[in-house]
Amino acid sequence: MTIETGPQWTAMQGDSCERLGELPDNSVDLSVYSPPFASLYTYSPDDRDLGNCADTATFLEHYQFITTELLRVVKPGRIVAVHCAQLPSLKWRDGFVGLQDFRGDLIRAHIATGWQFHGEVTIDKDPQIQALRTKAQPLMFQTLRKDSAASRPGMADYLLFFRKPGDNAVQIKPDIDNPTWVKWAHPVWYDIRETDTLNPSIAREADDERHICPLQLGLIERVVHLWSNPGETVLTPFMGIGSEVHTAVRLGRRGIGCELKPSYYQTAVANLRKLDEEMSVPTLFDGAAS
Repeated sequence: MTIETGPQWTAMQGDSCERLGELPDNSVDLSVYSPPFASLYTYSPDDRDLGNCADTATFLEHYQFITTELLRVVKPGRIVAVHCAQLPSLKWRDGFVGLQDFRGDLIRAHIATGWQFHGEVTIDKDPQIQALRTKAQPLMFQTLRKDSAASRPGMADYLLFFRKPGDNAVQIKPDIDNPTWVKWAHPVWYDIRETDTLNPSIAREADDERHICPLQLGLIERVVHLWSNPGETVLTPFMGIGSEVHTAVRLGRRGIGCELKPSYYQTAVANLRKLDEEMSVPTLFDGAAS
């Protein structure tokens, strides 16, 4: 299994259930990630891919390995931030059209392995963009006009925060002012741009079945600012194309990521090497200081 490194990052290719086991106890200051959404999206044909689970119950059984390892490697009193959404039920698969409480499933899964549910944020999403992208019939104008009983609101995203029991040994001092805190402490974030991501197209392969979904950079930035100090370690067990590690390094932290799929992993490493080059270029201010 491959490991590649930069000045402030480590990228580990392979199953995160196994690779997290290589990290020391109580060595991570913050973890932020978006897990595979059970069987909603297929990321790779690998049997180890959590996105290939036959149903949500199987996903949660496997996901328990992740929550347990995270509880071991994250420092006491520190935070894990988990991005998720509710899952649509499908007529052909579930027998009805509706929603599954995936958000609640994740909360219960973390609590069951010892995490404390610390808080959550709802992330506003545009229902028209969802309708165009997913072709969800309950969001279509024709459904509204034909029989509104079959229509429903758009689906928000959620950011769930879990805290490891114990006292935090190093106080976190966010570099934000009070008005910014008031904005970020709001239970709904209205200003996360869905397109504010690293470019996913270069990671796409011909056999990708449904989805590449890099997490929005603005969302990751808020989490990193609020729950870590400069120089601390930020971990993602589902690195994808490297968004969380990229943001952590750019904000002066150290990033560690695990990724199963080779094309995603290679794209993440390329993104991180490019960031290293950009951060090593001297600026006018560097010249003035010398």
